[in-house]
Amino acid sequence: MTEVCVKAAVGHPDTLGDCPFSQRVLLTLEEKKVPYQMKLIDVSNKADWFLKINPEGKVPVYNGGDGKWIADSDVITQVIEEKYPTPSLVTPPEYASVGSKIFSTFVTFLKSKDASDGSEKALVDELQALEEHLKAHGPYINGANISAVDLSLAPKLYHLQVALEHFKGWKVPETLTSVHAYTEALFSRESFVKTKATKENLIAGWAPKVNP
Repeated sequence: MTEVCVKAAVGHPDTLGDCPFSQRVLLTLEEKKVPYQMKLIDVSNKADWFLKINPEGKVPVYNGGDGKWIADSDVITQVIEEKYPTPSLVTPPEYASVGSKIFSTFVTFLKSKDASDGSEKALVDELQALEEHLKAHGPYINGANISAVDLSLAPKLYHLQVALEHFKGWKVPETLTSVHAYTEALFSRESFVKTKATKENLIAGWAPKVNP
């Protein structure tokens, strides 16, 4: 049986948490209809059995049924793709880095206390670049079918949307119509609805980082 260890919600060890890298792995398994067992990890109080299989203590970690645990969502999703090639989620190399700077620019803007530091513009520029790509190639990054790059980006865009609205009252500009259509398409997929954290748990996850 495929097993995957993912982050539990802050203060709620029995509820799925808000780790975008954990969700990326769950999305990949869901989109490929691979049955799996999910183990929730309380990252503030890691169990001994978890540290035994994964001394670094990071989530997600994955075991494809052979007893070998693998860390790092990049590696895990590649392993899943090779073992379960249908439906294919391979993203062409030329599109693999589309949107790759959105998450880091979002985090910088979220934590920023200085409105003139350029962090908002840096994020909008990245979202604008995604908008241009989707206009030319959409509805997904590789056209009509969802692929690995979308499943990596979807949880990050969800974090961006929920956290910035809550902590800064900020929303993705309405002019970015393709980005809005893209997030709506991603967030309404059955795989996403099933694997996303609640808004409350996502906000609780970010609160100590935003106001340390």
